[in-house]
Amino acid sequence: MSKVALITGATRGIGKQIALKLAKQGYSIALNYRKENEELINAKKEIEAENVECLCVQGDVSSFEECERFVKETAEHFGTIDVLVNNAGITKDMLLMRMKEEDFRQVIDINLVGTFNVTKSVIPYMMKARNGRIINISSVVGISGNAGQTNYAASKAGIIGFTKSLAKEVASRNILVNAIAPGFIETSMTDVLKDEIKEEIAKAIPLKRMGTAEDVANVVKFLTSEESSYITGQVLHVDGGMLM
Repeated sequence: MSKVALITGATRGIGKQIALKLAKQGYSIALNYRKENEELINAKKEIEAENVECLCVQGDVSSFEECERFVKETAEHFGTIDVLVNNAGITKDMLLMRMKEEDFRQVIDINLVGTFNVTKSVIPYMMKARNGRIINISSVVGISGNAGQTNYAASKAGIIGFTKSLAKEVASRNILVNAIAPGFIETSMTDVLKDEIKEEIAKAIPLKRMGTAEDVANVVKFLTSEESSYITGQVLHVDGGMLM
């Protein structure tokens, strides 16, 4: 029986690249999605092209009940969940003086509460199996802060505290919990930036380039492998040296 990875927010960008990377390692993939769309259909096709099964499970990560349901659906379908990647996230950037309460709350609900909801639902299956890998996608902004992103930075900093605390709780059951903090990564979000802005961003990075979704997926691959079996509670920066 192949191993199973449940990945949230995996229809595009970093999440999709993570799903494809794990599919190439032979993992069966469960994709979480909110609404069916062309991106979901394309992601499923690309994953299945790697000769693995792809299950699409509908549900909003900010709803605990929906997370319980789609996690149960995944576990019943595959019989196990070996890897969880909490990648679902949004931004609603604004200076705090102008930020609406709903914009703060929604970012926290999806990014941070969503990580709790899905993890809380998955943990019983991993505890029973006495094995598992949980990888939470944070951000360098959760470490350094960033003007105009108090909501996003708070959610990503919370994920780091959540990761470290949970790692201590479940280590005795051979469940490893780590976080990845990407820096500036080329995605559809950065595609809208002007070339001059991209060049300025690259200049500020020691490696002089923005990262790719593949760079992040490579670290996920490592954290799911046996080579990382003595690593837990850590935050791995994938930022080209931006934060040191």
